Amino acid sequence: MSPEERRAGASLASIFALRMLGLFLILPVFSVYAKTLPGGDNLALVGFALGAYGLTQAIFQIPYGIASDIFGRKQVIVVGLVIFALGSFVAAWAPDMTWIIIGRVLQGMGAISAAVTALAADLTREEHRTKVMAMIGSSIGLVFALSLVGAPVLYGWIGMAGLFIMTGVLALAAIGLLLKAVPPAPPPHGHEKLPLRRVVFDPDLLRLNLGIFVLHMVQMAMFVVLPHALVDHGGLAAAEHWKVYLPAVLVSFAIMVPAIIAAERKDKMRPIFIAAVGLLLVVQIGLFLLHASLWALALWLLLFFVAFNVLEATLPSLVSRTAPPAAKGAALGVYNTTQAMGLFIGGAAGGYIAQHFGDNAVFAACAGLVFVWLAVANSMNFPQRRSAAAAAQTA
Repeated sequence: MSPEERRAGASLASIFALRMLGLFLILPVFSVYAKTLPGGDNLALVGFALGAYGLTQAIFQIPYGIASDIFGRKQVIVVGLVIFALGSFVAAWAPDMTWIIIGRVLQGMGAISAAVTALAADLTREEHRTKVMAMIGSSIGLVFALSLVGAPVLYGWIGMAGLFIMTGVLALAAIGLLLKAVPPAPPPHGHEKLPLRRVVFDPDLLRLNLGIFVLHMVQMAMFVVLPHALVDHGGLAAAEHWKVYLPAVLVSFAIMVPAIIAAERKDKMRPIFIAAVGLLLVVQIGLFLLHASLWALALWLLLFFVAFNVLEATLPSLVSRTAPPAAKGAALGVYNTTQAMGLFIGGAAGGYIAQHFGDNAVFAACAGLVFVWLAVANSMNFPQRRSAAAAAQTA
């Protein structure tokens, strides 16, 4: 990659990490804090407070993506980060669960994921785009693992209000990073009519959107039951789960990098993508058949994070290559909307299945979903890099 591409990738990954760190730090301790607030004894209300962020994310991703095509990526990202910070400060002040929910709704309205990934695609050449997406995806995974370690400590020091304030401050810091460190964005497409119908119903984009939906639905459903499995079968107290998560995430990064390099430099995107979906299926089958020991669970988690990180990097890269240039932000908006829907539905469905049919039924259902995705992925048209396509035409 060129120095400018490395700077773009590192700075955009940092923006994602600053925003996601605050969100992830809240998750492990929020249910404990909620009990201290009026209305916090209502578990449905607590669950809605956590899920409200994902719901508004799903609603606003497409409008933000379209707006970034028309008005420019950086302008839309700044607006989204300001709204996100405002929601964080409202939640920090909140005297009861109702105001917590309002704050979470505002946080979700700062839906910048589509605009950030579209900007990353704008600032990188196709042959390096997956590496930049991998930098962004890896930063999210690393921040998630670190938050599992740091959340209880920080909550003890500064409380939940302090965590929400820190979240808002980090979002405002991300604005400074965006304006100072990210290279200038290309000019917006203006008020050119966007082929939104083509973006929504394009067969290749539909296959990619199905992929991100299944990936995050499976992730959320798995993590409804995996913490209990680590306690019941692995004998690991909840406060020590990071001892499994953190090494699994870090080692998976080391395994992921050669796969991403091969996909880009050797034009092996199709076999590596299919192999990652296949590995995800193996993990679900493995969890279904063998999850009664700590070592087995650690192995399946490691393999899950390998497959997850490869797919998390390649999917947005493929969307950006497949989408019409004038609707790249809109396409990534649809993509991020289906991602948020997968998170929300996966958590709800995983909880329902586990409650009524048991943990193993969750892994079986996940395996069935991934099997369908594998069949769909086999029929995908993988776009060639422009350099490779040009060479083929010349030949």
